[in-house]
Amino acid sequence: MDSNLYERDFYAWANEQAALLRAGRLDAADIAHIAEEIESMGKTEKRELVSRLTVLMLHLLKWRFQPDRRGNSWRLSVEEQRYRIADHLDDNPSLKAKLDEAIESAYRLALIEVERETGMPRRGLPAQCPWSFDQMVDDGFWPDA
Repeated sequence: MDSNLYERDFYAWANEQAALLRAGRLDAADIAHIAEEIESMGKTEKRELVSRLTVLMLHLLKWRFQPDRRGNSWRLSVEEQRYRIADHLDDNPSLKAKLDEAIESAYRLALIEVERETGMPRRGLPAQCPWSFDQMVDDGFWPDA
């Protein structure tokens, strides 16, 4: 096994490690880096959830606070994110234990995006997410004034 392959050619390293694991050659596998990569994959799944929640909250906030600008694009973005979040949680059910943390992080990001996209100052918006997770992913929920 090439000990520097991890740094030089990640793709080649990953394929080599997969072959070693399949062959049951744990003694030759780069266990430390494999563990690091598995942990990283878990963090990526959480970041994906935060990203999807951010987009959903962004459009729900715009829907709520800019009713005169509501349109098909916002509606479709909300619907898309609801589907993607549901699918992501179906694929990663243990992320449900991280929902409160993910919502808090996503809401902070959504506030920045609302200000960037609309010019509305964040100080005029709720400091905390005004909706529960169940409301946000409910197909029938559309926040009104």
